[in-house]
Amino acid sequence: MTSKLLKRLLQKEDPTVYQLKDGNLDPTLTTMDLIGLGTGMVVGTAIFTLPGIVAADHTGPAVPLAFIVAAIGAGMSALAYAETASVLPFAGSAFSWMNVLFGEFFGWIAGWALLAEYFISVAFVASGWSAYMQGFLASFGIHLPKALTGGFNPQQGSYVDILAAIAILLVGILLSHGVHQVSRIENTIVAIKLIVIILFVVVGATAIHPQNYVPFIPPHRPGTSFGGWTGIMAGASQIFIAYVGFDAIAANTAETKNPQKTMPRGLIGTLVLGTGFFIAVSLVLVGMFKYTNYRGNAEPAAWALRHTGHYITANLLSVVAIIGIFSALIAILLASSRLIYAFGRDGLLPKTLGHVNNKKVPNHALWTITILAMVLGSVFPFTFLATLVSAGTLVAFIFVSLGIYTLRKREGKDLPDASFKMPGYPYLPAISAIFSAIIFWNLNVDAKLLMVGWFAIGLLVYFSYGIRHSELNSRKHP
Repeated sequence: MTSKLLKRLLQKEDPTVYQLKDGNLDPTLTTMDLIGLGTGMVVGTAIFTLPGIVAADHTGPAVPLAFIVAAIGAGMSALAYAETASVLPFAGSAFSWMNVLFGEFFGWIAGWALLAEYFISVAFVASGWSAYMQGFLASFGIHLPKALTGGFNPQQGSYVDILAAIAILLVGILLSHGVHQVSRIENTIVAIKLIVIILFVVVGATAIHPQNYVPFIPPHRPGTSFGGWTGIMAGASQIFIAYVGFDAIAANTAETKNPQKTMPRGLIGTLVLGTGFFIAVSLVLVGMFKYTNYRGNAEPAAWALRHTGHYITANLLSVVAIIGIFSALIAILLASSRLIYAFGRDGLLPKTLGHVNNKKVPNHALWTITILAMVLGSVFPFTFLATLVSAGTLVAFIFVSLGIYTLRKREGKDLPDASFKMPGYPYLPAISAIFSAIIFWNLNVDAKLLMVGWFAIGLLVYFSYGIRHSELNSRKHP
């Protein structure tokens, strides 16, 4: 690689440029709005679906330990996110931050990893919503044609998940009306959802059978990712989808009031609230039935209630899940559209994606991600998506954690002082990055191969289009 090319790859963006560009976006989000968006994503599809799947495939009754392990890793990353967002309040989260801290090439790599996460997350959430909707309809004797009930799987007779596609389309239409109106709807949905989750914990606790917790950590099965601490780490890797809400919050920094204080509160509040609910729900769920009953079940909480005779509560949970999972779709589709907007804003993808309409909405970016996610969510099966989604999140967490070292050197000089500082410096950022790397290593082979292929495509896009159309490079090399 020539020194001239290397110099171009490592050019850093002037943060004042982002402040000017993002001035077209409307800063209306408050701390409660951010917690609503984050909790809507964190306590979304994952809490209604993942505890049962992870228990059956990896941890057995010890699924709460997997959530705790994931929360520790995500919590350290959340602290790094909080400090970085308070200093660099720009749209695009890790993509924009890495542009400023390490240079455009590393910004592109971080952003490209996030894009994979967002694509798969939207599809995963929509697929989970479809499973709950089908279960709810089935309780009234209504069944869709088999070909329209799931991702492409000819052996099982399914070809397209039509309900997943419809869900993504509806959320895209909602978001096109502006973030301020959406945040009100999101907060209402999240409040209702949390009430019903508490109801599940209370009602489900009456149907717990203590023998279902024995052994709490099943012995490891050689040659598999089930049992022992191997299973717990594998479960924690899959559970990281639950904590993608951190980045979904950070992606909206440019649309936040007083982000220096509001963003750290929103990130940490989401972590505390989400982790507490995850532990409570997973403990009750594995106590109600032996974990093997949840294998391949995308609606375990409602299933458990139905099979213990709590039909009214089960249907109420299904209704709230149907509505509540929309809150997760809102959060992740909102964040992903802001990332696509940031790519277009910087010229790394077609500039039309950086267009903001008179409603202060990056509509071209929104509809691009909506249409692509509809295709992905309707074709790929739910369980396949669940195994892949954490990879991009972990790559972003590693970048942001390591970015603290560069950020600290520049705070109070060419960058503002942070209103919130990650504690434990200089040790905790490194521990956070290592922790995320260990979780990444414990992902299954499919997830790792997907990321290798995805990064290969990203490098091709960057060197064939991005570097030649980048606004940063055009300013430095007219």
